[in-house]
Amino acid sequence: MARKIKAYIDTSALIAFADRSDTYHALFRRLFADPPTLITTTLVIAEGHGWFLKRYDRTRALEFLSMVEAMRPLKITAVGAREQRAATELLRRFSDQDLTLTDAVGLHVMEAHQIQMCWSTDFHLGLTRVPLIIHEF
Repeated sequence: MARKIKAYIDTSALIAFADRSDTYHALFRRLFADPPTLITTTLVIAEGHGWFLKRYDRTRALEFLSMVEAMRPLKITAVGAREQRAATELLRRFSDQDLTLTDAVGLHVMEAHQIQMCWSTDFHLGLTRVPLIIHEF
């Protein structure tokens, strides 16, 4: 039987874990030492890769992808038309917020999988009342 997904992981958490200069690096280093089953999306991975490419270089961007590939237990879910439609509805619902499509897809994934915790430093990911891990420490 597959392990129940315990937390959604956002780009900001992956960046904090991989980038020692990040304010939340120590927290995410501790959390990733013994992670529960995590889920994220291909959009989060693309966003993280782009961040390292722009902030650093191709080498760091590829190292980021290698880090993600090695993460266990991490489920990476593809984003298709259905997820995009659901995310677009969330963007409309929260039109007073500066949500990205990646954030909105994350909100949808948390709702669809009944996830009770979000590993993120981005307050937008708490809009649907799923607690952010940074508020728990």
